[in-house]
Amino acid sequence: MAPSRPLLRPTAVVAGAGRYVRPGGPWDRGSLESGFPPSAARAVVDDDGRLAGADLDHRIGALAGRLRAAGVGRGTVVAWQLQNGAAALLLYRACWRLGAVAAPLHHRLGPAEVEAALGQVDPVLVLAGPDLPAAERHGTLTLGGAAGPDDLADLLPPGPPVDMADSPAQGTDLAVVLFTSGSTGTPKAVLHTQRGLGYKAALMVEAHGLDRSDAVLMPAPLAHISGLLNGVLLPAAAGIPTVLMAGWDPDRALGLIGSEGVTFMGAPPVFFSQMAASERFRPETVASLRLVSTGGASVSPAFVTSTAETFGCRVKRTYGSTEAPTVTTSGPDDPLDRARDSDGRAVGEVELVIRDPATGAEIPTGEPGEIWIRGPELFVGYAERAATEQAMAQPGGWFKTGDLGVLDREGWLKVVGRLSDIIIRAGENISASEVEAVLEAHPAVRHAVAVPVPDEALGERVAAYVETTEAFDLETCRAWFTEQGVTRFKTPEFVVRVDAIPVLAAGKPDRAALRRAAAELTATP
Repeated sequence: MAPSRPLLRPTAVVAGAGRYVRPGGPWDRGSLESGFPPSAARAVVDDDGRLAGADLDHRIGALAGRLRAAGVGRGTVVAWQLQNGAAALLLYRACWRLGAVAAPLHHRLGPAEVEAALGQVDPVLVLAGPDLPAAERHGTLTLGGAAGPDDLADLLPPGPPVDMADSPAQGTDLAVVLFTSGSTGTPKAVLHTQRGLGYKAALMVEAHGLDRSDAVLMPAPLAHISGLLNGVLLPAAAGIPTVLMAGWDPDRALGLIGSEGVTFMGAPPVFFSQMAASERFRPETVASLRLVSTGGASVSPAFVTSTAETFGCRVKRTYGSTEAPTVTTSGPDDPLDRARDSDGRAVGEVELVIRDPATGAEIPTGEPGEIWIRGPELFVGYAERAATEQAMAQPGGWFKTGDLGVLDREGWLKVVGRLSDIIIRAGENISASEVEAVLEAHPAVRHAVAVPVPDEALGERVAAYVETTEAFDLETCRAWFTEQGVTRFKTPEFVVRVDAIPVLAAGKPDRAALRRAAAELTATP
């Protein structure tokens, strides 16, 4: 095995920026593992079984010892491509105990994407599940059998376990490299520290009101920020069970909610609409569920209301990204209408401003602009310095998100889209998320995505792809937009009913695929 060596250095994009960097502040903390309480109640449930309490803690130390024997040390990178399961969770936590950097690869990445990702981080060790692209690389260690914890341990040389008392990890160490999702291009490698993630985990336990009676269901990949935060970090910080799904199946998810007493889910909207549409859905099956947290510009007030009624629980909107996980949400004591109509307000010590994306000038309250962020949870750069410098506004250490939002006078945020999701029709800017919110307010529409259709005369027209419970055509759409008092140029000029909106691996709508499909809609309405 290659000798232990540090491979990545965070770009100092936040040093000296923001009140949170003060000594003794929320960013001034120890390693991740030192902040996780031992708990007999904690468990990891996956498709192959259950690890609980002392067994889980024992396996983390034992795996850390084997990784160290394989040449992994503080500052080195360990990469893996695995389905959701206990093995992936154990790799995260064993790396953190050693002060090593976890670099999970999404299980849907193809061979070229795997090589592009690994080329940015130069790992000392790569592991993969059977039949996944990373397994075909020279030097990759491939798990056999069920790709479970025992298979993982068998791949590595024996070594004495690493107890917490012997951990060299520090809060300033890099903890993870996450690769941003997308349908085209090379993913950016996003770097987070142990102290940043530790702060975020502890804060979100409080913000969500979680306690030892809770249990989490995580269908999103652990290689995605949602899976890492809600499937690994929050359960460890709260000392509660996490239930991991290797692949999304709405019927199986309903069964797990019932059998495991799941109380909390953080997932994209499409997961809930698919469970609600399942023939196996029964209110009593989801009776344990008390809180749903979901995010994205496509989450409309109508979706929140209908999901809350269907599942009989509190549903709230959140906002965050791979670079800045869950920076706004609402708390247990906030009004329900705020959880429905906004994406929350800043939690902890995160700072938000709305700026003109062209000039950087601050936008007046109530007007849309680009969301800029800084705070303890902010990433510390990309693996490529040029990408970091492009994303950060200096001086001040602000991250330019590329998202469009509006802040009201009380600090509540509404995300209204992406800079790249604006449809320009005859010189008029149309927010795709605004169109989607109007569509999803219709009783027949479960889920909607608006994309542009290229047009020689107007530049772009609006196309709506919709999942519906009954007939919904262009005439119905036009009548609905008129009834809602929406400006005519924002009304879709194409309506396409689909059985299911195509989604990316993380559960977000695959807008690129829908744009390609919309480019074929050549007939003028």
